[in-house]
Amino acid sequence: MKSQIHEQFEKHFGGEGSFYASSGRINLIGEHTDYNGSFVFPGAIDKCIMAEIRKNGTDKVRVFSIDINDYVEFGLNEEDAPSQSWARYIFGVCRETIKRGGKVEGFDAVFAGNVPLGAGLSSSAALESTFAFAINDMWENGIDKFELARIGQSTEHNYCGVKCGIMDQFASVMGKKGHLMRLDCRSMEFEYFPFDPKGYKLVLVDSRVKHQLSGSPYNDRRNSCERVAAAIGVEFLREATMEQLESVKDKVSEEDYMRAEYVIGETSRVLEVCEALQKGDYETVGAKMYETHWGMSKLYEVSCEELDYLAELAKECGVTGCRIMGGGFGGCTINLVKDELYDSFIEKAKAGFNEKYGHEPQIYPVVISDGAHKCC
Repeated sequence: MKSQIHEQFEKHFGGEGSFYASSGRINLIGEHTDYNGSFVFPGAIDKCIMAEIRKNGTDKVRVFSIDINDYVEFGLNEEDAPSQSWARYIFGVCRETIKRGGKVEGFDAVFAGNVPLGAGLSSSAALESTFAFAINDMWENGIDKFELARIGQSTEHNYCGVKCGIMDQFASVMGKKGHLMRLDCRSMEFEYFPFDPKGYKLVLVDSRVKHQLSGSPYNDRRNSCERVAAAIGVEFLREATMEQLESVKDKVSEEDYMRAEYVIGETSRVLEVCEALQKGDYETVGAKMYETHWGMSKLYEVSCEELDYLAELAKECGVTGCRIMGGGFGGCTINLVKDELYDSFIEKAKAGFNEKYGHEPQIYPVVISDGAHKCC
């Protein structure tokens, strides 16, 4: 990928720049909890966005995307926002850095990635984190890593139409090889947990059903959570108990109640998984993953027929844990599979899914890796 990027950089701009990269992410458990002030448990993975970048001495940003085969130029003022949706992620990072007092001037960049698009692996956060980290490094702005994650989050909010939480950008920036991270999305405190599941593999099964989180489906669920929190009298649903939820059942809609029931349950599951990992109890980890899947499917209603089929098939194949990965509305399942069952599970997943839906799912084994960095 690096040589391909440099070839295009030379073609479009001549010479050479510096290379930066940031990872996509998985989230073992803790979905739709980040914007509810609760816990998430992500890790960066060995699939990334990589860019070659160089200052150009002007007030214009010039970027070529290899994967989209598109070129854009834009200025750095608010009115200069590009029309291309992919370019707005980069423009937003520039603007959010400037808003924080950081220096940003014109630069040239070429980027590409191997984070599958639409699979729930946060390719957008990887893109934001790559450029946030690079700009901070190139202009020596001294912005700390946590604030770089917030720059990516603010980009989503203000330039891309998604009211996302902090998890994706946090994982992409802060990821550490061989570790998952439990992030408290209320206090922003976090802890690294060694993740070395000997005898198991992590694998994503991509339904190839593409999801789009901007617009109503994602934001409607966030609004439901906020309404229930207000009815209970807490800032975030993370602070609520099932007993408190039950006490306002007649004051909230049935739909809002279901959304809150899922979130409150998911908060408990994250802590239970952390405790299980400390004991090396991967069977409990897997059981909680299945609970999360069906909570997201039946209560939060962000699954789809294809993902539910993959979860049912995983259970039939003896897979230890399986759930929707990402915000939902398509994408992948994340599977914790014993080594001895791996090959047969993948074979059955491909064949069964192809027979039912007319195409094979994509298979992505993942390894927990480092987050945003300057490449050697």
